[in-house]
Amino acid sequence: MTQDTALAILSTGANVFLTGEPGSGKTYVVNKYIAALRAHGLNVAVTASTGIAATHIGGVTIHSWCGIGIKDYLSKRELEFIADNERLSKKILETHVLIIDEISMLEAKTLEMVDQVLRQVRNSAQPFGGLQVVLVGDFFQLPPITKRQNEQPSFAFEAPAWAEAMFTICYLTEQHRQSDPALSSVLADIRGGDISDATHTHLRTRHVLHHQEKNTATKLFSHNANVDSVNIEKLAELPGEIHSFMMTSHGSKPKIESLIRGCLSPEKLDLKIGAAVMCTRNNPELGFVNGTLGTVIDFDPAEGFPIIRTSAGRVITIEPMEWAIEDGDKIMASVTQVPLRLAWAITVHKSQGMSLDAAMMDLSRSFAYGQGYVALSRVRTLDGIFLLGWNDRALMIDPSIQIQDRILRTHSLAAETDWNGKTLAEQKSLREEFILSNGGRLEPVKQKKHGGPPVTTYHERLDKIRSTYPQAYTPWTEEADATLTEMYRGEVTVKKISTKLGRQPSAIRARLKHLGLRG
Repeated sequence: MTQDTALAILSTGANVFLTGEPGSGKTYVVNKYIAALRAHGLNVAVTASTGIAATHIGGVTIHSWCGIGIKDYLSKRELEFIADNERLSKKILETHVLIIDEISMLEAKTLEMVDQVLRQVRNSAQPFGGLQVVLVGDFFQLPPITKRQNEQPSFAFEAPAWAEAMFTICYLTEQHRQSDPALSSVLADIRGGDISDATHTHLRTRHVLHHQEKNTATKLFSHNANVDSVNIEKLAELPGEIHSFMMTSHGSKPKIESLIRGCLSPEKLDLKIGAAVMCTRNNPELGFVNGTLGTVIDFDPAEGFPIIRTSAGRVITIEPMEWAIEDGDKIMASVTQVPLRLAWAITVHKSQGMSLDAAMMDLSRSFAYGQGYVALSRVRTLDGIFLLGWNDRALMIDPSIQIQDRILRTHSLAAETDWNGKTLAEQKSLREEFILSNGGRLEPVKQKKHGGPPVTTYHERLDKIRSTYPQAYTPWTEEADATLTEMYRGEVTVKKISTKLGRQPSAIRARLKHLGLRG
């Protein structure tokens, strides 16, 4: 299903499970829908299954939003207690749409509790109290974390509330992260459970030895202890003084603590010249996104902010940015920090939702379904993957997820066929009926954020740029470098090279400088 079709179906108020492979544009569609809802005067609650995922989308955890906390079960008395909470009830009653991101990590029993709370507070027997619920995620990603060792997780789709809500399945099939056919083929094989000889060949080409490790490639580990050990050790090995950046905060203490737990930049960021770093926020205007890798080359003499050289050769001064929890146009809490973290190593868990330029991983000790898939799917191209080793388990997916995936794809095709079978008048009527029934306005109003320009997402800006320059912000390959060098030495103008390679003129000039061909 295309992004436009999924967005159109969402706009009718149907309960939707929005899914697709990594890089298919799930976040893009959700951001577009959130902006549209707010423009029409409807209230949307943006939540996620974990603190890290919530921070990525500027929301809160679903546990916090509906008041269930860390509970595994809600008694009748506990449900009544939540419903009697005036602040919580008012928030739920004023919400028209509930979004839950990274649904793969939400247990079935938690989704059941969300359903119970919404029915109780809204005094409705309808699934989720009659709210439109949009679940977002990919069940091939990280599964729910169970509290008891060796306990098998129960996925959200196994909850009775899932069946009762009759979710329309929107399975996105476009690919925007992995423009590399070889890597797309590897990931497709793993998802399908049929590992071809070609996939094994591709992986063997990415095998490296320990002594061949590259500093520019982030190492992915499954445990925080390994990550901290590597980053601290590598920073200590560098000469020069440490430059420290402290996080600042504003708002209620519980919400600030939630932001800090989910923020990929630490409360105290220690850097030196030569440190390997990763950007933790999107800022395409300056040329970096969440996951961009680079090296600290200096510190700004005026403000002291770090200056990095990205793996693409761009030199950028990284200034502090804000992470916030918002309720409509109101900021409930915020933290501000330089959007960087040490990047010699990071956990697979924290990498979820990122697009990495390069990553080094050892999958030879993989023991759980999906670990290898999650790690490999973080990287944009096969050339960016450096494998220290892997085992057969690393390429295996939970068989129940593969069965469910086939069911989801079938339902998505049926939903797409049904939608395309409606006339334009019928489609428009469904959208308008949803807006009016919730007290919204038919004519959208441009939304502004904190008095600034209209809000646009990273993907919107990137799509606009790529409508003119199709290869904008994609990694440079040896083949592209060779073409660039040949054309430049043949005295072809930068403008013509830009058209030929599908990249912005500024990117061409920066690459020429990186290759030493231009001063």
